[in-house]
Amino acid sequence: MPQLTNTSLCLIVFRLVALSLLINVSMVWPAWALTPKQQYYQAEKAYATLKKNTRYQKYRDKWLACIDKYQKVYRLDPSGPWAAAGLYKSGILYLELHTRSYLDADRKEAVNVFQRIIQRYPKSRYTPKSRSQLADVDKPAARPAKSASARHLKKALAEYDKLMASAEKQKFRDQWEKCVDYFQVAYRSDASGRVAAESLYMTGLLFKGLSDKSNREADLDQAMEYFRRVKREFPGSAFAKKADDELAANFSGTAATIDVGDPLASIIAQNQNDSEAGMSDASMQQTGLVTVQGLRFWSNPSYTRIVIDADKETRFSHRLLKKDPAIKKPQRLYIDLSKSRLGRDIQKFVPINDELLSDARAGQYTGESVRIVVDIKSFKTYKIFSLKNPFRIVLDVWGADSDRQAASPSTSPRRPSTGKLPPGAIARQLALGVSRIVIDPGHGGKDYGAPGYLKGVHEKDVVLQIAKRLARKVETELKCDAVLTRTTDRYLTLEERTAIANTQNADLFISIHTNAVRDRRAYGIETFFLNLATDEDAIRVAARENATSAKNISDLETILNDLMQNAKISESSRLAAMVQQEMYLHLKKNFSHIRSKGVKQAPFYVLLGAQMPALLVETSFISNPRECKRLISAKYQEKLCDGIIRGIRKYIKETSPTAFYFPSAERDKNG
Repeated sequence: MPQLTNTSLCLIVFRLVALSLLINVSMVWPAWALTPKQQYYQAEKAYATLKKNTRYQKYRDKWLACIDKYQKVYRLDPSGPWAAAGLYKSGILYLELHTRSYLDADRKEAVNVFQRIIQRYPKSRYTPKSRSQLADVDKPAARPAKSASARHLKKALAEYDKLMASAEKQKFRDQWEKCVDYFQVAYRSDASGRVAAESLYMTGLLFKGLSDKSNREADLDQAMEYFRRVKREFPGSAFAKKADDELAANFSGTAATIDVGDPLASIIAQNQNDSEAGMSDASMQQTGLVTVQGLRFWSNPSYTRIVIDADKETRFSHRLLKKDPAIKKPQRLYIDLSKSRLGRDIQKFVPINDELLSDARAGQYTGESVRIVVDIKSFKTYKIFSLKNPFRIVLDVWGADSDRQAASPSTSPRRPSTGKLPPGAIARQLALGVSRIVIDPGHGGKDYGAPGYLKGVHEKDVVLQIAKRLARKVETELKCDAVLTRTTDRYLTLEERTAIANTQNADLFISIHTNAVRDRRAYGIETFFLNLATDEDAIRVAARENATSAKNISDLETILNDLMQNAKISESSRLAAMVQQEMYLHLKKNFSHIRSKGVKQAPFYVLLGAQMPALLVETSFISNPRECKRLISAKYQEKLCDGIIRGIRKYIKETSPTAFYFPSAERDKNG
């Protein structure tokens, strides 16, 4: 009997201790949340699974999912003992991913992570480890052995032969894409040799073959882009000649077969009378020709964006021509649109006259093709991509000093110089590059955005109110310049919004929106940054904000893979995490039923080409009864903006710890 009593007492004591621990934990962490330690072990488990599964290791999203689990350790408690450990392991995984992807962006992500650990956790045991990793990363990488790249190419060619020998395999898109992946691995294993040229050329052939099966213009466009890359990157190779033949075969009468002495002169002159006499819009619709409707541009000394508007989607090609002093022709870039006619009222000559470009000219090149020629003064690089609904072609041109100008604090064009330092000037100088923030209220004018649960409430009006409040707080609390893409109810295209941010030399770009779904029970806040979508919800949101279909989202992968090398993905991700966290915590203090849907990534048109950290905030669900009422209330808008400001301030402090430090003399002077 005494033995039984002792056992019972032990059980009672054990239960009391367990209950006490549970109460203590629940006071810090919600019942549904993992602690940072638990999250770390969950990430370790996911990593162990990934290491065992060689098939999963082929897929980028599997690596990114595992990396996100480690980074969530940091996000749960950035000042806690497990934060540095989570960040360090995410950096290690980025390095491992780099050995497979050969993408410089992955290596840069790892470097950013290790630098953050050193800066934020100087006494952590992971700081010397991070320094060691950075030292290894900085060592010149040994060039892959020729035998290794040759093996990759041999394997890719074997897969190509298998695909071509099987009519059954050719029916399935994934079989073509699988073969493309083999050639991409071969290309990345030696990106400057014969293997690379052949790999790019074969990738083009695969997309051309796929387009014959899928009848998708996007696949043929992809093929032509790979052929152009072969010519651009390996101009003297045998594969450049083959690529040129492919371009000629698919664009007969345009880029590959023309006399390039003067892109417009004689041939356009022959067609000009027909173009000016013109067809009626109805006639062009009957013939199935695309109407080129106009040219638009935005510029500053280091960046220019040109947009070509058309009423329907069509194929296009482009080519960069060298300067020709013999005929007094500057360097030129032209874009050919097939099956196209000039619109009746189009402005054929658009003077630009900035530091990069002289002008843009439009002409009827043949009876069924339009040519746009851009005369170039100087440039560092350029990108061309298309957007849909409506169809338009976007040309971004960067100058040689664009990086330097983008990194340096901008001077506000709206404030005349008085010879005195304006209030907050010291804070702006100390912010080390964060001096101007462009705020973009989504939609506007004819684009109402999502309809609210309450009658007469529209997204375009709500986000303009929020953006104006946020702009005031940026000016007064952060002492930074705030630039609004629109201050009234007017329509802006998505590409125009990014162009404004770039030409204003913005340091941050924040696009404000409200969420909406058919299910009125859905609620919460979420923040997005530019990347390939990782879940169906993100695809849905991007499709709605892009005013396109979810099907077209996949077409953005080619664009993003090209643009992400220069995009501020890491900084945007970090900024988004801080804004989302502070928004959620601040709103939760003041309102009930606040839900964080987290940070997500998706391909938003409005963020494409942004040269600064950029994010899109879905402030709340305008389709939800409770959140719709809150979105139109001044109190909710104020608290929401306060949360965003807290997130931006936290980002500035972490990236520039001295940004909000005032010397004692300055502090005394300003009180």
